[in-house]
Amino acid sequence: MIDKMTIDTVIFDMDGTLAETEEVHRQAFNRAFADFGLDWSWDVPLYRQLLKVTGGKERITHFIAREGGLADPEFVARLHKAKTDIYTDMVDGGAVALRPGIREFIEAARARGLTLAIATTTSMPNIDALLTSALGAQWRDIFPVVGAGDMVKKKKPAPDVYELALRELGKPPHQCVAIEDSRNGVLAARGAGLPVIAVRSTFSSDDDLAGAAIELPSCEALSLDLLERVTPPS
Repeated sequence: MIDKMTIDTVIFDMDGTLAETEEVHRQAFNRAFADFGLDWSWDVPLYRQLLKVTGGKERITHFIAREGGLADPEFVARLHKAKTDIYTDMVDGGAVALRPGIREFIEAARARGLTLAIATTTSMPNIDALLTSALGAQWRDIFPVVGAGDMVKKKKPAPDVYELALRELGKPPHQCVAIEDSRNGVLAARGAGLPVIAVRSTFSSDDDLAGAAIELPSCEALSLDLLERVTPPS
């Protein structure tokens, strides 16, 4: 078992982990589709399926292919930007809050002197909108290292964004723990050699989280004592 003093860094996923953002993302996609004159509508069951594809542009491209079409990258990029603008406006308006238990866990980790970082498939505008709304304009003081989906070649379940975060942190994997909510996230963190604490979320409630060192029903169950129970991936 890793000694509790060995782990000095916590790397958080974003969507579904820090906040239950996916319903707002879904609404933003549908509003963008309507603005573009498209008759697409992603209901909750369909969006659950589409979340298996990480990344908004990738999700749109997959949906077009699934419907028998051929995606034009320039069109997908414009559509995704429109969706991002809608999403960030919604977040700025208070549509999303941190999950219960997250703020308390962050405060406890900072009080103990742990380093906090983010590794996510979402883009920097989405990250900035949520964390500015939830934590204030100085949120980068809390998360000095941020790995975003638009900074790497491959998104989760590839380990790229976690590998980026580790390089920026200058830390070996065994000194860090990832907090994730999805199968793709667990695979990404494990692929980079990190142990994982998995927390169930609304849109990934049925995900197979095998491979996580610890699985929790909610973020309210997070505590620093759990770091004593985390073991490195075999």
